[in-house]
Amino acid sequence: MAIEQPATRPVTKPVAVPANPRFSSGPCAKIPTFDLTMLADAPLGRSHRAAPGKAKLLEAIDTTRDVLGVPADYRIGIVPASDTGAFEMAMWSLLGERPVEMVAWESFGAGWVTDVVKQLKIEAQVHTAEYGEIVDMAALNYDNDVCFTWNGTTSGVRMPNGDTIPADRAGLTLCDATSAAFAMDLPWDKLDVTSFSWQKVLGGEAAHGMLILSPRAVERLENYTPAWPLPKIFRLTKGGKLNEGIFKGETINTPSMLCVEDYLQALDWAKSVGGLKGLIARADASTKAIADFVDAHDWIDFLATDPATRSNTSVCLKFTDDRIQDGAAFAKAVAKRLEAEGAALDVGAYRDAPPGLRIWCGGTVETADIEAMLPWLAWAFETEINA
Repeated sequence: MAIEQPATRPVTKPVAVPANPRFSSGPCAKIPTFDLTMLADAPLGRSHRAAPGKAKLLEAIDTTRDVLGVPADYRIGIVPASDTGAFEMAMWSLLGERPVEMVAWESFGAGWVTDVVKQLKIEAQVHTAEYGEIVDMAALNYDNDVCFTWNGTTSGVRMPNGDTIPADRAGLTLCDATSAAFAMDLPWDKLDVTSFSWQKVLGGEAAHGMLILSPRAVERLENYTPAWPLPKIFRLTKGGKLNEGIFKGETINTPSMLCVEDYLQALDWAKSVGGLKGLIARADASTKAIADFVDAHDWIDFLATDPATRSNTSVCLKFTDDRIQDGAAFAKAVAKRLEAEGAALDVGAYRDAPPGLRIWCGGTVETADIEAMLPWLAWAFETEINA
């Protein structure tokens, strides 16, 4: 028999709102110093193949290497169609030489499973976990290729580290790191293919993806030809050799030089706050503010069941009060109240995820804004539960 909960006392409506209430998980908040005048040096109306454009693109690649600590013998390329395009390019170009271990614990990983099993029709073992949990990565066969997301943008669950990936693996590891790059310490020696987009942790503009290849991945590209035809925008080789131009800023299709300039400004800002360590510290501080709030309120919890695997970027929360009859409707109502008050924008859970909230805490978000938002979250919950 359910125990009747006492009526919740209304809380006083907060006064101060976050200076920047943008907590969307993509596109994410711009860098705190952003101003349109920062983009004045973009070579607009110029060919991206002209000297100024090529120099900007190469600078974006070199600075990415510097900030992320990517090894010198890894290739970094700017490719079309955001993280999705980068990861699809990798799967279609590299997979098929051996069986694949497909790993999914949220919606984007599930999408990669669909592509491999139903589109490429490669022999695959599929490993899945429910939202809030993670696959046992130690149980995989690393003599096969392995495809996985480092951080579940829609589940708030991340890899705690790369310790379970063996150094002497025979297969390649393909990692979708779009909500992890610039906020988590990625072990490059355990990753053969890594993809991410500009629109996540550094708050860049959409449609551009980054593809990072280890020497092992390059060797595969030059010694294996997939059985299926490849569209032009997926082709990473030319005449059986790696198309090195892609990794020097000679993009496959036309990039937006305005977006490139925006990314360069974000990279400069990242260096100004301490580079990767500084970005991680900023994300951790915002996530801790939410963790302290969760600890102090018994009606809300993290979707991630294990603290060791909680994301420090896409922080996913669930309401746990047993008075809530319709979880989806309640969570949407709370998010709507937060938006109406200018306290938090775009914090509803992803459409395929369990009902709740998703609050972005990547490095471009100020912890002070998270702290200013949390009293509004308490107010919105109490107001909605009383309603």
